[in-house]
Amino acid sequence: MTASTASPSQCLHVELDARRYPIHVGPGLLDDPAMLVPYLAGRQVMIVTNETVAPRYLERLKRALSGDDRDVREIVLPDGEHTKTLASVERIWDALLAAGFNRRCTLVALGGGVIGDMAGFAAACYQRGVAFVQVPTTLLSQVDSSVGGKTGVNHPRGKNMIGAFWQPRAVVIDTQTLTTLPSRELSAGLAEVIKYGLIHDIEFLAWLESRMTALRALDAEALTEAILRSCAIKAEIVAADETEQGQRALLNLGHTFGHAIEAHQGYGNWLHGEAVGAGMAMAAELSRRLGWLDDAEVARVEALIVHAGLPVTAPAAMSGDDFLATMRLDKKNIDARLRLVLLSRLGEACIHDATPPDMLDALLADFPRH
Repeated sequence: MTASTASPSQCLHVELDARRYPIHVGPGLLDDPAMLVPYLAGRQVMIVTNETVAPRYLERLKRALSGDDRDVREIVLPDGEHTKTLASVERIWDALLAAGFNRRCTLVALGGGVIGDMAGFAAACYQRGVAFVQVPTTLLSQVDSSVGGKTGVNHPRGKNMIGAFWQPRAVVIDTQTLTTLPSRELSAGLAEVIKYGLIHDIEFLAWLESRMTALRALDAEALTEAILRSCAIKAEIVAADETEQGQRALLNLGHTFGHAIEAHQGYGNWLHGEAVGAGMAMAAELSRRLGWLDDAEVARVEALIVHAGLPVTAPAAMSGDDFLATMRLDKKNIDARLRLVLLSRLGEACIHDATPPDMLDALLADFPRH
């Protein structure tokens, strides 16, 4: 990962040799053709967005992409995690085919993680792979899902079970889009930000503890710093392990528990970040039971998650068996061994596949519910 700075935007790079690409971060980038046009593969552009984002940002993005005889179209999908399905992706393919778009077209994902994942998957499959650009508009998508090339859709039995690794040509993060983000969505994004401190950077974790109030108040300087530091950590890990054969799995702290919550409760009833917040609390408690964290450290983790406006308890109607039924389908599992991302200490994570079954059963049975 390399970084450069130029006011008013800043730029990081995901280092993937010939597929190296930039992450631009700054205010007003949505309106700047220089941040978008260089990454288009040809004259055909399909903007993929949703009914919530389109009224706010679609026309601005179209203006920035117009000119030079470009054919700029859009498809506006329904909003929500429950729409993250193959049927929605098929609508994107239908729009591309109806417009006669060829292999030199570019998909531009304008929205949160659901839109980015679906547009990326559609790009990975259309005519065996076309270009796409990420323009994330939520904190969660800006710090996590837009970076690294994971794309896909949900299956009723598990989250993100159908997909592909397909890297964008660029990620363009306009920090001003966060000013219209509902507080619940902001908190959901902060779950992923907290994750980076827990797994990789104890100093960042301490910074988050000191700046959480400012982050939730949409302080522009604090948000920009959080986005840059989160993206830098993810870019470093992705560059070392693009297809999650090893350390990239550490980015899933709290996700095995969290995905189980999302699948059981129904996609969208718990936001992804809310489920990850509870999942990180569960991972911290299991790490304590394994002897890796002490009581004070678990309390510190839970306090930060609560300060971000996130839950640290599991759903009341969800049993231990409910958790295990989905966790056994987790993509990290190998040869039927349940592999969990846990904390060997604060600021350092590990992949653990030897949790005593009775210890896991006890955690799932007696973890606090609400």
